[in-house]
Amino acid sequence: MSREFTLTQLRYFAAVAQEQSVTVAAARLRISQSALSSAVAQLEAAMGTALFRRVPRRGVELTESGLRLLHESLPLLEAAEELPARVRQDHQAPAGRLVVGVYEPIASLRLPEIVAAFGRRHPAVEVSIVEGDQEFVRQSVLSGGCEIALLYSMGLGAGLRTEVLEELPPHVIVGERHALATRTRPVSLRELADEPLVLLDLPHTREYLLGLFDVVGVVPRVRHRLTGYETVRSFVAHDGYAVLNRRLPHGTTHTRGRVVALDLAERLPPVQVVLAQAPDARPTRRAAAFADVCRQVVRV
Repeated sequence: MSREFTLTQLRYFAAVAQEQSVTVAAARLRISQSALSSAVAQLEAAMGTALFRRVPRRGVELTESGLRLLHESLPLLEAAEELPARVRQDHQAPAGRLVVGVYEPIASLRLPEIVAAFGRRHPAVEVSIVEGDQEFVRQSVLSGGCEIALLYSMGLGAGLRTEVLEELPPHVIVGERHALATRTRPVSLRELADEPLVLLDLPHTREYLLGLFDVVGVVPRVRHRLTGYETVRSFVAHDGYAVLNRRLPHGTTHTRGRVVALDLAERLPPVQVVLAQAPDARPTRRAAAFADVCRQVVRV
């Protein structure tokens, strides 16, 4: 027979699930680790099943039962936070904590504007950012570490519920002193076959970028494999070229060099920027409001 459980236990459980660490969650909640562990144990007893499993050197992760409980409990916790205002018939804007995942190349280019606009409209919501490569953020969404995410469409598989926000065709960047820097017409990847390529070497990104050369029938000369978007741009400012999707409105880099963006002559597959959520998640009002702001900002 199931025992009674409390909203406090659910809130503590959600914090551990999002942080994937009892230690970090306890610090965030400002309670002792022993009190937090006790609350989670009581909730597991009430549910009649284990909600977490320990992962050596990483902390904890949700079991399948724990993931189902997280998806069900987030809207419930949000409704509980809003209940007093609803009883008073006050207008209640979304409030609480929203964990947003973002693929690193998108993070510095789109997210600041989105979060700023969201903060102006929903100041009662605390936004926490989980930033990483495509696979890391995808797993964070599936495991409950973040509620909603901005990702590229590549390598997502069928495990997420997604909505396309925009499409980004590939383009080339070269240093401002490169022979092609003053080119006014599009450049072909074939023209760059003998040039050193600086590759953005992230999971799924590398496969997509190298696949573009396969489409054209060219084998690139990869000089450097780098995992930082700005690092790639800074290297290209001094040597070689890169193929990227997010086109910046300026050519400045973190070094004294500059880069120039060139259109590609070939019509190559674009990547899509998508909003992603777990397939079984019941969106909170916070997540729905964030999605609305993303649509408005990105599609302007």
